[in-house]
Amino acid sequence: MSGHSKWATIKRKKAATDQKRGNLFTKLVKEITIAARMGGGDPTGNPRLRLAIDTARANSMPMDNIQRAIKKGTGELEGAVYEEITYEGYGPAGIALIIETATDNRNRTVADIRHLMSRSGGSLGESGSVAWMFQRKGSIEVPKSAASEDQLMELLLDAGLEELEGDDELVYTVLTDVKDLETAKNALEKAGIPFENAKVDLLPDNYVELEAEDASKAIRLIDALESNDDVQSVYSNMEISESAMQSLND
Repeated sequence: MSGHSKWATIKRKKAATDQKRGNLFTKLVKEITIAARMGGGDPTGNPRLRLAIDTARANSMPMDNIQRAIKKGTGELEGAVYEEITYEGYGPAGIALIIETATDNRNRTVADIRHLMSRSGGSLGESGSVAWMFQRKGSIEVPKSAASEDQLMELLLDAGLEELEGDDELVYTVLTDVKDLETAKNALEKAGIPFENAKVDLLPDNYVELEAEDASKAIRLIDALESNDDVQSVYSNMEISESAMQSLND
């Protein structure tokens, strides 16, 4: 939508700050460990592990760290056993939030999340309260400098492409069914087209536009949630007009 930033674009614009968080490697290690525990330590037969390793390497995680995380997942090394728990709730101005966590202490995690939400004018909801607003999709970002829209359409139509979004100034977003994410990645790699942020994403069916004041509160809340070591991902249906975004950056 021209003149507006959806949550995926907002996250990209503040990604440089996010990458500096000290807990980034903690989240990546947890995802690798969980993926290895659930599907085995061989990435060739474990798509979730393969994606987790690709993400870790894209964020400059040393291979030694990756291998240790895999071995902790398979039980070759001792380590914490993480439980995946998803929380749902509402943020400022009623935006929907889905908070995915990986924790070895669910009581600590829910207490922390409830505190962060209530402090920022949000609230936790019941299971299913907002999940119905989102769809799980495969998502890949391709720099616009790397390929044209027509090239991507031609290349990916037989590789699971469901939608190609080009609203962002810098990247196209390739959307697929989750099961087709690996196929689309392979097609891009074979064609020599660079891509980034290949992941399973939760995308809202509809967005709620926030003005600057509520947008600022929502971003602070989401930043606080993402800074918690137990939180792996936060998804929102927030949308901000470009004028409101500009005022936030001033």
